[in-house]
Amino acid sequence: MDKKRVIFLCTGNSARSQMAEAFLRKFGGDQFEAYSAGLEPKGLNPYTVRVMNEVGIDVSGQRSKGVGEYLGKVLFQYLITVCDNAEKNCPTVWPGVNQRMHWSFEDPAAFEGTDEAKLAKFREVRDQIEKRIEEWVASPQ
Repeated sequence: MDKKRVIFLCTGNSARSQMAEAFLRKFGGDQFEAYSAGLEPKGLNPYTVRVMNEVGIDVSGQRSKGVGEYLGKVLFQYLITVCDNAEKNCPTVWPGVNQRMHWSFEDPAAFEGTDEAKLAKFREVRDQIEKRIEEWVASPQ
């Protein structure tokens, strides 16, 4: 059986889409090929690396990618936007996409506060994404 390709899109490809890509690899690696990209790639957020390490997933080797790296070059069965900005501004035509979905998660990178408060926000969003990925992988596609 061929794996289904999934791309997660957000604005900066620094946190939410990176987490989703990593969790899909963990929970659905036998069914799915996971990718992520951003409308305006900003680099991998160091808090993303920290909170994913806490759950045993090393994303330090991942990098921020723009949609142009994949658009028209890789066929995806699923396109999942993980932020409202990406949903609103994502290219409306993406060749090969069978299903487009929107999962809205708060942007932890935009959160203002102390180091500990920022970590707490990243953990909160990480846990929401992990739960959503687990549920989606367990449901019939």
